[in-house]
Amino acid sequence: MSMSVAISKNSKILALFAISCTAIVGLVNELTKDRIYHQQQKQLLSTLNNIIEAKRYNNELTLDCVKVNSLALGSDKQQTVYLARLNSTPVAAAITAVAPNGYNGNIELIVAMNVDGSINGVRILNHQETPGLGDKIDLAKSNWITSFSGKSLMSQNDSRWAVAKDGGMFDQFTGATITPRAVVAAVKKTALYFKENQNSLFSQKNDCQLTNEVLMSDNEEKTRDDNEN
Repeated sequence: MSMSVAISKNSKILALFAISCTAIVGLVNELTKDRIYHQQQKQLLSTLNNIIEAKRYNNELTLDCVKVNSLALGSDKQQTVYLARLNSTPVAAAITAVAPNGYNGNIELIVAMNVDGSINGVRILNHQETPGLGDKIDLAKSNWITSFSGKSLMSQNDSRWAVAKDGGMFDQFTGATITPRAVVAAVKKTALYFKENQNSLFSQKNDCQLTNEVLMSDNEEKTRDDNEN
């Protein structure tokens, strides 16, 4: 067998292998897509119920949201506002936001705001802060993040909304002031955003229900196609 024939044969084998792998990956993705989605929804609801007690609302919280774009929430990327209602009456809103000036970059968080303007809870969703120092913003590392619960923002110039080193009411961490300072600033801006936009947020068209309906429609169409085949 000549060298060129051998190379051609090996190339075809590699091509077939690549095609087979791609097909398998695609099949696995289709088979697990629904399971992954439902697991993500379950995890999301768990996070939301940590900052808005389930007994306070009776709507489908993960399916009642609006998508917003505002630099006040720390990013030019779209953020999500989950709306809690009791018998259709607004109760609270959980707003995703970003603290863009963490020690090691963006800190993603979610802030639950009560309709009276007080904070019901805050959780960190994602961060890259230094282990043993800045990572104390994570509830798994310390209860610092719970210090926001029950607090209210009096005005944009409320001087209490700062770490103790800057004359505020929130503790900083030993050897790490940048991280808590960034989170305090982000929560403050989110609280102010809610105060200024509360009425419009609860009256906007539901974006999450639309997304869910599209997913259900896609799944029904796929099931119909499978049955026909």
